[in-house]
Amino acid sequence: MSESFQAGGVLVVDDEPDLLTLYELTLLREGHEVETAATVADAWALLQQRVYRLVITDMRLPDGSGLELMHRLEAARRPEKIIVITAYGSAENAVEALKAGAFDYLTKPVDLRQFRAVVAGALGRTAPAATPAAASPSRSAPLARLVGGSESMRQVRELIEKVARSMAPALVQGESGTGKELVARAIHEVSARAGQPFVAVNCGAIPENLLEAEFFGYRKGAFTGAVEDRAGFFQAANGGTLFLDEIGDLPLAMQSKLLRVIQERAVRPVGAVAEVALNVRIVSATHKDLVGEVAAGRFRQDLFYRLNVIRIAVPPLRERRDDLEALCLALLERIARDAGVSPAPRLSMAAFERLTRYVFPGNVRELENLLHRAVALASSDLIAPEDLGLPEVLLQDTAPDSEHGALANLPLAAPLPGEAPLPADLARHLDEVERAILVRALEQHGFNRTAAGARLGLSLRQMRYRMARLGITEGGAGGDE
Repeated sequence: MSESFQAGGVLVVDDEPDLLTLYELTLLREGHEVETAATVADAWALLQQRVYRLVITDMRLPDGSGLELMHRLEAARRPEKIIVITAYGSAENAVEALKAGAFDYLTKPVDLRQFRAVVAGALGRTAPAATPAAASPSRSAPLARLVGGSESMRQVRELIEKVARSMAPALVQGESGTGKELVARAIHEVSARAGQPFVAVNCGAIPENLLEAEFFGYRKGAFTGAVEDRAGFFQAANGGTLFLDEIGDLPLAMQSKLLRVIQERAVRPVGAVAEVALNVRIVSATHKDLVGEVAAGRFRQDLFYRLNVIRIAVPPLRERRDDLEALCLALLERIARDAGVSPAPRLSMAAFERLTRYVFPGNVRELENLLHRAVALASSDLIAPEDLGLPEVLLQDTAPDSEHGALANLPLAAPLPGEAPLPADLARHLDEVERAILVRALEQHGFNRTAAGARLGLSLRQMRYRMARLGITEGGAGGDE
């Protein structure tokens, strides 16, 4: 391709003359230079003559498909971003287009408000020709925070870069503590939306009766206590990224409303008459098996299909043992920096060997907590094995084979008569124990969180955090006093 070609303008490909004219006039009114084509062949001929900033193509064309045109552009390593227009109800085609690399899609009959918003989003991602070379490190910084040179983490970083180039919804899947929010933030920060809001929402921490108001906002007077207009999570994330953590915890009624927002790209605040158009990138995450949740009827299949366009599997720590040393170094440096300590504490060889034998049911988050504790307890800047406080039951006799993972090799002795069996999921078991204790304390103190917290040696803030994390909402009317 000749270097004399100048990128600019929009190419619209559609074989319906009325629609082609409508799209062209809409774009011209927005100040864009527009060229049109009615077939794949005509479009390709125009593409041989110049470089466009954006190609908008119908999925069904007389001599082929929009996907065929996309594949040609990809094979030629063309720079144009692509928006695909699909027939109503053709969700499979839309998902296929996104997986193939389309920036976004529109569904017929095309809403011109959405059309303008999607085009603006696509053109806003195109960097000016004179982007300074110094901009590249800023893209790598978010990826550098995903510590580790293992093959599984390399694949995660590659997927993040791929996902960041489009509007395709991404589903981050992994056990608790693996760093799913870190992955979501990296997707946002590597993309051109980096300067816009990143809003993280824990779907399991919001009471069911408040979900709609929290997600979509509300108008003054919509319900008792609504004394002023308030924006929801979607409005707060407009132009940026909305991270829906633990999406599998959303109740079915809210799943249905979320699906509509994704399809319509607009929300209706509680108490409002009109919908508000939005430009929001959605990244969701879960530790659950959503395929199993769909089969059990607890998660909508159509919503899963929309969210799971690109899946990023974050490996548990036991499957990336080769990253343990780099993680420890990075975490200790950060802990020391936050505490204003210099130089950063170091792990003794014996302490590190002990960590290599640990199964890490809480993954990287648990490793960070262990190191925080060790730094606080260590009598010098050299951390000893006893400073780690690792439970013997979760230690192996020898370092695990990283290829197979620690849990697969962990010898669990059969329980003695009358002894409770060891839990298969320690993190979940401990959460259940903590939840039971908190609920018991709250019930004994009439759900007064301050009093219940004092009984357990916790501050009100700690009580609120733990109740939110564990989804404890019963009896909230008891207040803080």
